[in-house]
Parts: sequence; C-alpha cells; structure tokens
Amino acid sequence: MAVASLQCYPLLNSPPLSVSRSISARTPAHRRAVGARWRLQRCCRSQSAESRSQDSQPQLERLFSNVNQATMKHEPGSVTGSIFLVAGTTVGAGILAIPAVTQEAGFLASAVTCIFCWIYMIVTGLLVAEVNVNTMCELGSGGVSLVSMAKRTLGTFGVRTACFSYLFIHYALLVAYVARSSDIITNALGIPLWESAALFSLAFGGLCYFGSQQVIGAVNGFLVFSIIASFTSLVVVASGNIQLSSLLETNFAAAPQSIPIIALSFVYQNVVPVLCTNLEGDLSKVRKAIVLGTAIPLVLFLVWDAVILGTIPGLAGSGTIADPLEQLRSSNGIVGPIVEAFSFLAIGTSYIGFVLGLSDFIADLLKLPSGQNKPLTYLVTLLPPLVLSLLDPEIFFKALDFAGTYGVLVLFGVFPAAMSWSERYSDELEAPVPPIVPGGKVTLSFVMGGALIVIFSEIFKDIMQLQGLH
Repeated sequence: MAVASLQCYPLLNSPPLSVSRSISARTPAHRRAVGARWRLQRCCRSQSAESRSQDSQPQLERLFSNVNQATMKHEPGSVTGSIFLVAGTTVGAGILAIPAVTQEAGFLASAVTCIFCWIYMIVTGLLVAEVNVNTMCELGSGGVSLVSMAKRTLGTFGVRTACFSYLFIHYALLVAYVARSSDIITNALGIPLWESAALFSLAFGGLCYFGSQQVIGAVNGFLVFSIIASFTSLVVVASGNIQLSSLLETNFAAAPQSIPIIALSFVYQNVVPVLCTNLEGDLSKVRKAIVLGTAIPLVLFLVWDAVILGTIPGLAGSGTIADPLEQLRSSNGIVGPIVEAFSFLAIGTSYIGFVLGLSDFIADLLKLPSGQNKPLTYLVTLLPPLVLSLLDPEIFFKALDFAGTYGVLVLFGVFPAAMSWSERYSDELEAPVPPIVPGGKVTLSFVMGGALIVIFSEIFKDIMQLQGLH
C-alpha cells in the first residue's frame, strides 16, 4: 500500500536475561530452535488473567499494527474492504462462460458442483491464511508471501515450484486482463490498442501503487457494487423466458468435466497474504473476509447459470455444445453493451487483486530494503503484462488453456495442504496459531488428493486429444 507500514510489537514479555545467556552458551542449532520459539511466543497474547488460569494456551489476537507513516496513526484494515477485495478478485469475466461448460450437466448438477468447489476453495484459502500467519510469527514481519511460506514449510524444491507456478499464472492472467480490457476500451472510444492498454494499466496500476488501504478498498467496493448492478441488469434482460422444466433437467454424469473450470472461477488465494497483512493477522477477520467474499461470487455464479440454462431447454445430456451467451447476444441487442460493461468491471477488480498479490510476492522474492522495493516491484509487476499484451497475447491465452488448470490446482490446491501438513506435523516447525481448518490429516489428504485427481484427469484428457489430432 502507499503509506501504510507494519510495526511488529511484542505481545508477551521477551525472554529473561538468564534465558538469553543460556541460549548463547549452547550449540548454534539449539540457539536457532530456542530463538525461534521465543519469536513465536512474542507473537502471541494471552486473553486475560482469568482465561489464562482456565486455559494455558495463548490466544492470537493481532500480530501487527498498520501505521500510517505520514500521520503516525493506527489504520486497522477494514473487514468490509477485505470482503470486497476477495469478491472482486474472484469475480472475473469468466463467470459469463460458466453456462457453456455446465450446460450438458444441467442446472441442478452444476449447482451442486459449484457449491462443492466453493467449499473446497474456502478450505484452501483458510489453509493459506493459517500458514501465512504462523510464518509472520516466526519471521517477525508482515508482508509474508508464498515465497517465505513455501521456504519455511517445504524447502528449496517447494520454493522453486511455487515461484514458477505463481509467476506463470499471474503474468499470464494479467496479460489476458490487459488485452481484453484494451479491446473493450478501443471499441468504446475508438483509440488505438496501445493507448487503451496503457490507459487501463496506468489507471488501475496507479491505484494499487499510490492508493492507501482505505482508497483501494473504497474504489474496489464501488467497482463490486457496479458489477452487481450490471449483472442484475443482465439477469433481468436474460430471464424473460426462464422455464422451471429447463432448470430441473439434470445429468450428473457430465458434472465432473466442469470441475476444473468452476474451480478456476473461485481463485482468490493470491490475495490471502494481503488480507492477513491488512487485517493485522486477525484470523477471525480473515476467515470472515474469505467466507463472505467468496459467497458473493457463488451467488452470482448460481443465478447466472440458472438464468441461462433455464431459458434454453433440452441442453442437459443432449451432447450438443453451444455458447449460450452468444445465443443470448444474437437474440437481444441490449445484451452486448451490458456484457461489455460487466466484463470491464470484473476485469478491473480481478486486475487489482492480482497486482496486489503479485507485487507482495515479488517484494518477498527480491528481499530488497523497504525503501527500494516498492518502485521496483510494481515496475516488474505492471510493465511485462502491458508490453506482452501488445505483442502477442494469444500465446498466453493458449498457455492458460493448456496449463492454467494444472498451475492453479498445484498452487492453490496441493500447496496449501502440503504446507499445512508440514507445519502441523513436523517436529522442526512450531505453529502458535491453532488449526482453523478441522479434520486433521483426513482433511489435508482430501484437499491434496482432490487436486491431484483433477490434475491427472486433465493431463490424461489433453494427451488423448493430442493423440486424436495426430
């Protein structure tokens, strides 16, 4: 953010002098272990003397204070702003394409699939938050991204895999966002594509660079409300011929094939470290932001799916694949402009979330001094997508179609569960935050196994398609 900084303060007393001396007298490995234990303890605060007598486990309340360096005032993060950040990052223009992949399954089967994917992605987001806050405790600093989380829990191989997947997914999507938004601006204003791309990048990228938490939250909230308004207009226009019998058509056998696309529509985990920093490590607030922030897109997905599949009868189990949105465009001239407005707003909010997540990731990756990291990290974040969108964005679209599912499910499916498993069950790591996702090894195994099953099924499908082409 622009002027906010994170100040870590001890929440329990520092170790006494005698303990410090005893630590220094022991082996380096033992000193590191005991020192890490004290850093973890300093990040925890007991609720009260009475609660301590009943339960000796320290309760985590807040890790940091967000302090405005200009006014030196405490600026706590807003839960409402965080909800809008999650919702805006999740809702992309891809929501309009969901009926195209769910039409064969029908509304009821696809609704069950959507709810299942929503719950799954909530769990992975909470696992990211849990590991992020524990990593904050151990490192004694905010702004912790997936780099530090993977290094702490999974080692060098985990860091390299996370970095490759994260950078590929984020740069490819940012290129797609800039390219699609520039098309919309050019069609509306009649200016060249390079001017449209530069205008979009400067406007939304400048907001991320110069805006404070409050400003970004306010603008993002306005954009989310505008998305809901344009979406409502689109639903009203499209729902004139909705039929109950069409909504009841169901083909559960076709539902699994839509899981990868629906899961991709619930990607927001890249902004979870930003939430943890903005909300000062308060996991109760982070949990509320994740659950409510993803519930908004879920409602939009279900409503849009119902409207489109309910107006086109005979799709479930028919084996006929068409684009319902194109059919709607051709039948009603008002739909086109509303779709363009909705798409632009959805791209804008997703762009903000991905820029914030990627800039934090790059800052953590480069490990530059605090005074130097912001200009460089935003330059590295904003400039490549702008340039690449003007060269040949189709390459990135094809790369996303081919490997996007794998990268997202590895990064936001396998990785959160693997990091949490290492943190919870490793003798070398300590976690002052109690698990916020119940179920222990069973839940973590389900999360990792579910992602791996989808990944291998997609790889098998791609191999069969390539063999068919040859």
